[in-house]
Amino acid sequence: MTQNIFLCGVGGQGVLLAAKIVAGAAEISGMDVRTNEIHGMAQRGGSVTAHVRFGTEVFSPLIPEGGADVLGALEHVEALRWAHFLKPDGMAAVNAQSIIPATVSSGAAKYPDDVPERLTKTFPRLKYADCAGMALELGDARCANIILCGMLSTALALEVAAWEESIRTRLPAKAAELNLRAFERGRVV
Repeated sequence: MTQNIFLCGVGGQGVLLAAKIVAGAAEISGMDVRTNEIHGMAQRGGSVTAHVRFGTEVFSPLIPEGGADVLGALEHVEALRWAHFLKPDGMAAVNAQSIIPATVSSGAAKYPDDVPERLTKTFPRLKYADCAGMALELGDARCANIILCGMLSTALALEVAAWEESIRTRLPAKAAELNLRAFERGRVV
């Protein structure tokens, strides 16, 4: 059985690191893993996506539309933008953070003011939390992506020890303990 995880957000939020953490936990668990990332205008605050697929044998890194078991979003409008990748019974783990794009700040578009309601209607299985706020409470805003990993880990068939090892091996030693606490915080959302 293959599990498919679609991650999305905005450049600078740590989507690609989150994808490496997920892929690492799967590799540590002995799974065949394939990943793909798209970060076109990420340096300018643009959309960033990553596909992570793991199982006994995986041939393609790309998740077909409607094929993701889990969607993890570090920006809540990005969750709505990429919702079509999630299976009807899939779980969405979403950070309740607004990052205003240039099209909105320039007046060319309007940022929706009913995002929580839209998310509730779009995702029957929704974990929605202020990961950025929780990260600040822990002492470092940069660990919001690891909190999101904790949230989505509850829907994936990987042992907690594999996630912890992945975090330890992919982050500097001085940041590991904080990020392990962030991961645990996300698991209880």
